Amino acid sequence: MSDGILPQASLLLGIIPALILLYFSLKGYEDYYKDKTIFLTFIIGIIIGFISAVAELVTFSVGILYVILFPIFEQLFKTIVLNVRRLQEKQETVIYGLCLGLGFGSVFTPVSIIIANIATEETVSLISILIGSIGIILFHGATGTLIGYGVYSKQLTKYLSIAIISQFVITSFVFISTYSKHEELQIVLVIYGIALYLYANQKIMPRILIKRAERRKIKKLQSG
Repeated sequence: MSDGILPQASLLLGIIPALILLYFSLKGYEDYYKDKTIFLTFIIGIIIGFISAVAELVTFSVGILYVILFPIFEQLFKTIVLNVRRLQEKQETVIYGLCLGLGFGSVFTPVSIIIANIATEETVSLISILIGSIGIILFHGATGTLIGYGVYSKQLTKYLSIAIISQFVITSFVFISTYSKHEELQIVLVIYGIALYLYANQKIMPRILIKRAERRKIKKLQSG
């Protein structure tokens, strides 16, 4: 690569921003999770993201398979992890969904570099790929949060569907922009990722704070 960074080494360039996002996103939710489980779900996210990324590398050239089937495949992967019995109807599942999604998305920095180089048959700008990858990390963090909320609120079908439909935009755009060789379009992924992440972080996650406050109020009234 022209920038002197191998795809394998660039994995850290995905993990570092994912961890920074996680650190700031967890502020105010310290009572809702265990540090050990946060670490575990992030690592599991990296593992299942890697498996998904390998499959993506194999099937990227088959446009319709990548664009339509991958959103279903990837979001079901997250659902399988989060929908285990011990996490069902638990508030902390929303937080763990965020961690899982950020870990999952962090793998796609090196994968995006590989895909872009294979598709265009030339070395692409590392900077443009990193910009687009930030959008993908944000997107997976948001969809992990949505699925986690679906598991907690017993509305899994609804929020899983939202996650899958949202990813159709990502896969379609990645496929088109990669083959069109317009690297500057990667900024669109960032804007889309930011929008979804803000929605998940500011509209979905705070609902668990509201639920706890409501329960405390009811308990106080009953005890009084």
